[in-house]
Amino acid sequence: MEVAGIGSWLTKREFLTPEKEAVVDGVRRLNYRELNRRVNRLAGALQGMGLKSGDRISILAYNCLEFLETIMAAAKLGLILVPLNWRHTAAELSFILNDSGAETLLFDSELQELVRGVMGNTSLTQYVVFGEQEILEAKAYESLLAGQTQSEPLLEVMPTLDTPHIIMYTAGTTGKPKGAILSQGASFWNVLNLNLAMDFTSNDRNLVVLPMFHIGGIGLFTLPMLYNGGTAILQRTFDPVKTLTLLREEKISLFFGVPAIFMALIQHPDFDADVFKNVRVVMSGGAPLPVNLVKQYHEAGIILQQGFGMSEAAPSIATLGKDLALKKTGSIGRAVFHLDARVVDDDMNDVPRGDVGELIIQGPNLLQSYWNRPEATQEAFSGDWFHTGDLARMDENGDLYIVERKKDMFISGGENVYPAEVENAIYELPQIAEAAVIGVDDEKWGEVGRAVVVLKKGQRLTTEAIIDHLKGRLAKYKLPKSVVFSDQLPRNAAGKVLKTVLRQEYG
Repeated sequence: MEVAGIGSWLTKREFLTPEKEAVVDGVRRLNYRELNRRVNRLAGALQGMGLKSGDRISILAYNCLEFLETIMAAAKLGLILVPLNWRHTAAELSFILNDSGAETLLFDSELQELVRGVMGNTSLTQYVVFGEQEILEAKAYESLLAGQTQSEPLLEVMPTLDTPHIIMYTAGTTGKPKGAILSQGASFWNVLNLNLAMDFTSNDRNLVVLPMFHIGGIGLFTLPMLYNGGTAILQRTFDPVKTLTLLREEKISLFFGVPAIFMALIQHPDFDADVFKNVRVVMSGGAPLPVNLVKQYHEAGIILQQGFGMSEAAPSIATLGKDLALKKTGSIGRAVFHLDARVVDDDMNDVPRGDVGELIIQGPNLLQSYWNRPEATQEAFSGDWFHTGDLARMDENGDLYIVERKKDMFISGGENVYPAEVENAIYELPQIAEAAVIGVDDEKWGEVGRAVVVLKKGQRLTTEAIIDHLKGRLAKYKLPKSVVFSDQLPRNAAGKVLKTVLRQEYG
């Protein structure tokens, strides 16, 4: 018997826990009965627009109720959703739209200028704008829903866990972005993995602060809440004051963010550790977590855990247990339950414990393939094993440490230098807000390190002070030979520093 797709979760939730609060979006609060019936209305509207299983629909929006409804309506119908990054330019969005072949766009009215920029340059033929007012060539979302029945949609083909659900385009830190095809099953297995790692229950309340155009905003922990019957509180975009307010007022129990978010919160003058008193899981991922940041939160009485994932894994790969968060700071922990991880050399042989190799993974939560990229798919897989592109080591207990992105490592005088190690040492300086290290050409050593740093407001620091701090902490060949002071570091939507951009600007 084939297992039904994840759209059936809301159908079940309406039957089992109809009055339970499902989602909070500003002043809008919906229980599971209300949410499922709105999703059914949207599914009917999309069918009325001619959409059928396998068709791609795109969405350009801030975190909102409509975004969540679109995710679940797509799941019910077997449509493939293409989330779009509102930080992209019209040209970048046009590439993704044309690459995916999406013909329908749902969007937030505040982003209409971006939409105007892609009109006529893409495969799009239908537009839906959130709200009650039609703009441009778009139909009004609420008007479409009002004309539909709240009954479950009638389908010729029932979605299963094998049905493609999302094409998540990678950040595109090198070259054009690739679309990772994630099945409905990938999200299902991600939920199971996280449930086993963190004991989610129907009492949990998750603050969704990561953008939902990113896999973190969907999988950490929005969809797990719908499966377990918990509550997803949606924050439109990240704002430190609003986040601190929601943590307190909504009695949040689960909070996932990227390091940049946790830095912004603890450095904000309104930071109050008391707002975290109900939060039993405080987890960071998406980018390397500075050891010093973990210590700052610990000193405030907050256990900041680290996790690790990627778009291609929907996204969970590993989590560090709460009891080890401080003891093994810098580790991403162990692979989640329904996923296997190895650290290997270039010949796919396991390296000795403690040695550095590439992290490879296999499990049911992985992408099916890259959209229209058979060569990239073939390159990424060795049999069932997926190459993450991350250099890692595994200790004697099986805990993993990400050393560096394979492409970010550089060689100085024949020695491998892993920028994350140097960055962690720089973060020990209390004046540092952000830091990144890149390799730059050098006649004598081939490559040497260059640190790009951002100072906290009102702080002063010299190049000499930074280098002196690192001496004795790091081997001489690891020391940056130069320091650049900047106002901010370029980051993608996942909070990862764009090393490619830094190399272009400062390399």
